[in-house]
Amino acid sequence: MTSSAVSAPVCQTLLPRPGRARRLPRVLLAAASLLALIGMSATLSGCVSSAGIVAAAKPVTPAAVGLAASDVAVAPAPAADWWHDLGAPALDDLVQRALADSPSLALAQARLARAQAAVAGANASEGLQVNGSLDATRQRFSGNSIYPPPLGGSTRTLATAQLNASWEFDFFGRNRAAIAAAVGAERAAQAEIAAARVLLAANVTQTYVRIGQLFALRDVAQRALQQRKDLLALIQQRVQAGLDTAVEARQGEGALPDARTQIEQLDEQIMLARHALSVLTAQPPHALDALVVDLSQLRRLDLPAVLPADLLGRRADIEAARWRVEAATRDTDVARAQFYPNINLNAFVGLSSIGLGELLKADSRQLGFGPAIHLPIFDAGRLRANLRARNADLDVAVESYNAVVREGVRDVVDQLGSLQSLERQQREQVQAQAAAESAYDLVSQRYKAGLSTYLSVLNAESQLLTQRRLAAELEARVRDRQVALVRALGGGYAGTGDVVAHATVPSTQP
Repeated sequence: MTSSAVSAPVCQTLLPRPGRARRLPRVLLAAASLLALIGMSATLSGCVSSAGIVAAAKPVTPAAVGLAASDVAVAPAPAADWWHDLGAPALDDLVQRALADSPSLALAQARLARAQAAVAGANASEGLQVNGSLDATRQRFSGNSIYPPPLGGSTRTLATAQLNASWEFDFFGRNRAAIAAAVGAERAAQAEIAAARVLLAANVTQTYVRIGQLFALRDVAQRALQQRKDLLALIQQRVQAGLDTAVEARQGEGALPDARTQIEQLDEQIMLARHALSVLTAQPPHALDALVVDLSQLRRLDLPAVLPADLLGRRADIEAARWRVEAATRDTDVARAQFYPNINLNAFVGLSSIGLGELLKADSRQLGFGPAIHLPIFDAGRLRANLRARNADLDVAVESYNAVVREGVRDVVDQLGSLQSLERQQREQVQAQAAAESAYDLVSQRYKAGLSTYLSVLNAESQLLTQRRLAAELEARVRDRQVALVRALGGGYAGTGDVVAHATVPSTQP
């Protein structure tokens, strides 16, 4: 069975008569009041009901994600152009190029434009709707039908010129909720653009740091190659002096191809990283083939010692998720308002005639107005199903928001823990490298004096090269984790979120 509705007459054709114009406002007011009372009475008497349909999901609380309230002062958020603090003009240019020309940002901007159009459409539904029509139809009237002569059996032109107007009384807030839902979707799209910008800037910076790391490792490999060349020259001198055999000479010669292979592998990785950075910055793959990054020239980011979790409220992805919850909440309001009467005021004015020549005469005028009320009585469960679907959408939005908040907290804690661990690793590595450098110098001197074997030199050299590589990798990882922490804290996004305000990120330091 299809749904039914109680409907008042939409309009009446009224010919102007003396005194009638003065009675129209009172007639209109009485009719609208009566129809509203009928609609509300029908609703209260148990027509289609939304009872028992509610959303189940609840937003996560700070305590649920391990954040405790704190009196710590709010820490400053990262600057919007935080990458400037690395002191690399080439990186500044690359990030700006990426933010200006990235296809991912253009896609997010297109989503925002769509959301803005939806807001404009929702706002338009609250206003007065006016449309006009003009038509002329050539028609033969049947002589054996209801039309008397001379109309019956003749062919005439039916002409109509008319303006129609309607106004919906939003007593139950359906239109207001639809506007709020559209605004929520628009603000979510705006936050998603900011999230895309933060992620893009972080990816460009991390790829730039990665290239610097590879060049640092290449420098280590180049030093190892030169070191092995010098050692081979010493071996050849000792062989000529009869202090070493051809075995040591062949071992020294075999170490050179291995060092060159490592350099070639690093060159390959540098090439791939350059191509990736070119794509991130919307350039041809070979545009950055000449890019060289000196990791030692990059400054470390100045991050606050205490990072209260109120900074998480400035994450664009959390802000976007929060606005999606707001939009889904308003969509449920729209679905719930459909259970209540829909009250409209309609009117028309125009000209209608049989015969085109009669259209502009005074007697061709027509005028109509009247209220209309539509109330769902039985719809086989369609409205309840729609409300359940909207509540399910709200549950999805809330749980997605909860997941983003939990992931945000984990992200910050992970980056803080990694930085603290890397600092401890670097302190230990500095001591280990100093010991390896000293051991290599001692073994080299003993080998030159004939007091040690070439195998001892190779072992000492292997330990030294391992420590040099580890030093370069740790330094690059520190810079990479700093960038990741800035991204985790919102990357300079100044949102309005208050999800975990005044809570402190738990420290992972023992």
